[in-house]
Amino acid sequence: MEWSRQLKFFISSVVMIVVMSYSNIAALASSGTLIPMGNSIGIQLELAGVFVTSDVPFSKKNSSLQAGDQLMSIDGVSVKSLQILHDQAGKVEDEATVKLKLRREEAEVEVEADGLSFKRALPFLKDTTEGTGTLTYVDLNDGTYGALGHQIIDSSLNSAPNFDSGSIYLSEIEQIKKSSPGNPGYKISSIIDQEKTLGSILTNSVYGIFGDWNTSYKQVLPEALEVMQPTDLSVGKAEILTTIQGTEVESFEIEISKLAHDSFQFKLTDQRLLEKTGGILQGMSGSPVIQKGKFVGAVTHMFVDEPEKGAGLFLGKMTEVGAK
Repeated sequence: MEWSRQLKFFISSVVMIVVMSYSNIAALASSGTLIPMGNSIGIQLELAGVFVTSDVPFSKKNSSLQAGDQLMSIDGVSVKSLQILHDQAGKVEDEATVKLKLRREEAEVEVEADGLSFKRALPFLKDTTEGTGTLTYVDLNDGTYGALGHQIIDSSLNSAPNFDSGSIYLSEIEQIKKSSPGNPGYKISSIIDQEKTLGSILTNSVYGIFGDWNTSYKQVLPEALEVMQPTDLSVGKAEILTTIQGTEVESFEIEISKLAHDSFQFKLTDQRLLEKTGGILQGMSGSPVIQKGKFVGAVTHMFVDEPEKGAGLFLGKMTEVGAK
């Protein structure tokens, strides 16, 4: 961000970051129009292996698992999923010595544990990760979507794990924990139907998640809007589209207050929204920003000490990176 003073930012979403190259997404904003969304989405990724979520010491001297480690094998048996891991753990005696091969940062590490200590470590291993956010746009011209407007970081790993596949789902807001100065609030939501994906996740970049849209999804989509050029955005009234209750996307007033090259700053002015949320929430990132009937960009950050204030990313920058 290019603000003239340093401010604390909080990425208004949970989960992970990984940049994954792909070649089958076309230029997302080539048509000059995109459909603004604002729906709350659940995000799920199948990780490329089994990862350690917390430091776990073993009884053997100088032997432990560290958060972010990838478990490669157990006693020579390759481990690519939690199912394989649990199957193998069921064969291990409590007193037996288990040899584990790990990938730690860029190096391979071998550690030993007794069977009981190893089994107690199982709850701290995972092969999936999930979170919530807001769907920014859909482009029916090439069947793609974009969401979030920023990187997704896996909070338990505090790293950027690779993933094999991923999906987004329509989610329902069940409860709001309000933001207050110094304490970011959040949405409590759940996926409506695990069998119906809105789209696949092909990449997770510094400007959001992108992938193929499920064109069979039956919900009636809003009308496409012209993408606003950054030079056309002006200080003054605008609106955001977001979901704060159930699945309904609503429009709320904001005030654009500062402009930068790739981003802008704004303040929530809608009293109904402020009374409900206290400010910007975790999970609100990706909410479309509209001014004068044109699609400006997406909400990406909040100011922790002033939760009614936030920052956004111009849509052109988001789609430019997403198309690579």
